[in-house]
Amino acid sequence: MRTTSTIQHLASTLEVAHWSPSLESRDGPTIFLLHEGLGCVEMWKDFPQRLADRLRLPVIAYSRAGYGGSSTIDLPRSLDYMQREADDVLPDLLQALCDGPRVLLGHSDGASIALAYAGAHHDPLLTSVVAIAPHVVVEAIATAAIQGAKEQFTAGTLASKLARYHRANLTSAFWGWNDAWLDPDFRTFSILDRLDTIAVPVLALQGTEDEYGTSMQLELIASSVAETTLILIQEAKHSPHLTHTDRVLDAIERFLDQRGILVPKVTGSPPR
Repeated sequence: MRTTSTIQHLASTLEVAHWSPSLESRDGPTIFLLHEGLGCVEMWKDFPQRLADRLRLPVIAYSRAGYGGSSTIDLPRSLDYMQREADDVLPDLLQALCDGPRVLLGHSDGASIALAYAGAHHDPLLTSVVAIAPHVVVEAIATAAIQGAKEQFTAGTLASKLARYHRANLTSAFWGWNDAWLDPDFRTFSILDRLDTIAVPVLALQGTEDEYGTSMQLELIASSVAETTLILIQEAKHSPHLTHTDRVLDAIERFLDQRGILVPKVTGSPPR
C-alpha cells in the first residue's frame, strides 16, 4: 500500500511516498530510496511496492528539489550537487522520515548520493547501502550517453516522456542534470575520497549493458569499501531494477539476509 505526503526542507517542499508491505511487516530497517538524475518518486514505478512485499519492510522515497512534484529550483545546479544532497539534505530527511534503522538504496545519481552520505556521515542507524548503477567517477561512456540524451530531449521524444513525471519541473530536472554532467569541469567529479570511510556493507549492482558506465565503477567501490558485494546483471542496461526486477530483488534479499539485517518474522507476533 502506498501513501503520499510532503515535507518541508528549508525553502523546498518535497514530495514523499511511503510503501508498506501487502502482508504483515517483519521487524527490520526501513528501505530509503534515492532516485537517479532524471528520476523522481513516480519513476520508481512498481519497484518500491515489489521491494516492500519481498522484504516485508517499509519503503520510503522522495523527489529531490527540482524533480517530480517537489519545489522547483534555480539553475544551474552546483557541480557538487550530489555531495550537497548527501550532506545538506539527506541527514535532515532521514531524521524526519526514518528515525530507526535504515538501508539506503540509490540508483545512478541516487547511488552516488547514498555512497557519499555513508562515507561522510557515520550514521549509527545505517545498516547498509545498495548502490544500483553508481557513479563514483566520470567515464567517457557516461558523457557520451548524456550528450545523446540532450539530443533526444531537444529533437526527440524524451521531453514528452519526462513531462508526465516532472510536470512543472521538466526544465530543472533535465537541464539541471544534463548541463552539470556536460560541464567540462564536471569531468573531475569523484567521490573516491568518501569510499574508504564507509563502515557498512555495500551491495553494488550494474547491468552488463549499462550505457552510462562500466564495471570499473563497481571495481573502484570494491577496492575501497571493506565489505562489498558486486553483482553484474546480465543483459541489463542502466535500470536493472525496472527491467530485471526479480534478479535485483533476489540479490538484495540475499545480501541483507546473509548479514543478519533481515530479522526473521516471529510467528504470532502482533502486526506493526
